[in-house]
Amino acid sequence: MAVARARAATDAGETSDIRALRNYVAGAWREPEAGGWLEDRDPATGQALARVPLSTAAEVDRAVRAVRDAQPAWAAVPPQRRARAVMALRDRLVSHRDELARLVTDDMGKTLTEARGEVGRGIESVEAALAVPHLLKGESLEGVATGVDAAQIRQPVGVVAAITPFNFPAMIPLWFLPFALATGNGIVLKPSERDPVPASFIFELLDGIEEIPAGIAALVHGAREAVDALLTHPGVDAISFVGQAATARHVAETATRAGKRVQALGGAKNSMIVMPDADLALAVPAMLASAFGSAGQRCLAGSVAVLVGEGARRAQVRERLVEAAAGMRVGAGGDPATDVPPVIAPEARERVAEAIARAEADGARVDLDGRGEISTAGTAMGPTIVVAPHRESEIAREELFGPLLTVVEADDLDDALAFVNGSRYGNAAAIFTGSGAAARHFRDRVEAGMVGVNVGVAAPVAWFPFAGWKDSFIGDLHANGADAIEFYTRKKVITSRWE
Repeated sequence: MAVARARAATDAGETSDIRALRNYVAGAWREPEAGGWLEDRDPATGQALARVPLSTAAEVDRAVRAVRDAQPAWAAVPPQRRARAVMALRDRLVSHRDELARLVTDDMGKTLTEARGEVGRGIESVEAALAVPHLLKGESLEGVATGVDAAQIRQPVGVVAAITPFNFPAMIPLWFLPFALATGNGIVLKPSERDPVPASFIFELLDGIEEIPAGIAALVHGAREAVDALLTHPGVDAISFVGQAATARHVAETATRAGKRVQALGGAKNSMIVMPDADLALAVPAMLASAFGSAGQRCLAGSVAVLVGEGARRAQVRERLVEAAAGMRVGAGGDPATDVPPVIAPEARERVAEAIARAEADGARVDLDGRGEISTAGTAMGPTIVVAPHRESEIAREELFGPLLTVVEADDLDDALAFVNGSRYGNAAAIFTGSGAAARHFRDRVEAGMVGVNVGVAAPVAWFPFAGWKDSFIGDLHANGADAIEFYTRKKVITSRWE
């Protein structure tokens, strides 16, 4: 097994068996020489699930060197054989998808329905990478001069480091791992230290796949030291990152100074515009699922409702949202009746609660207050709906990552677009309307990379890029889709003369 048994003290002072996670390097599970340990806790109960090693720069170095040693031979494997190796991983993921989803729920906290959806989306990315023999094809032009031909081919970039966040502990590793391997690269994955158990399980499934050579993929647990070691390591050629905006900026600046290519997916503050002609029977459930699903801890969560129209219509929409949200059940993700699961940690809940208090002091009106929800783990918060005191308030502009929906009002669609486009973020935006003209105007003018029309969560399928704009993304090539092939390969142009 990938995990060893260890003894650790609980908060009550008693001891219990919890798992000590290990790194996966050179095709084997390695006992870490960690600079310290963290406890990974179930957000619903607060119980310790695993001990997470804080890997040192020396351990990161060993992992990178092992991957770099394995990469040239892997790059020489024909693309169709690499695709078959990724297919073997896909088959194992499908066979164990329910087990992986349960680990996501236990470790991150989201409901089982949401966890199953996450795992399904991750498998989609693996399936998209299977097209690599076609996607890697180059192009050529004969006779560019007398007796001279030109051709462009793609070759692997080398060694990729993937640094992934807590909110999608299975899906986002699967955005990067299959594309990196299929294109002939080696990869070092550093999952979030908050919920790394699903990533460890993915590597359990990868371990022993005959077609995937030992050493080509490594898993290293850790926190800031491990991240910075990857960003600056001379053996790492490219960085794939997902996390908050400030960290994305640090990752991009540090890695590019070290000469690496970077895709850094950052934060978001996504708006949902409700037009006067919107069908509220469709819009309200979609908006609540967007705002409060996964306790609002999604970079595509709709966290601002922009209500367009006359005062009576805006009041009607607010009332419908409050009434429906008040009926949502708060509880553990493993409970099938739960609509709103816990946030990742007590400090995350406190951060959101403090922001609501600051908004109240600034003149905001709390139409639905979920701060009264309590749990033994200190992570429960009910759906909360707040009318912003003004458009540039913190609660309307800053990413808070919790079960919080902010309401802003607008006179018409152009006024709503002025608010939406005034954000420093540009991950996603949605409109609810029965008008094709309004939807088309919104689609053309909104400054966001992922756009929903009568859809609350505008998540692209894996054959398209996850296309954030502005401070939601730093780089040129996004995750997934054809962008992944571009990012993980370098172009080489060959000019040949034959007499």
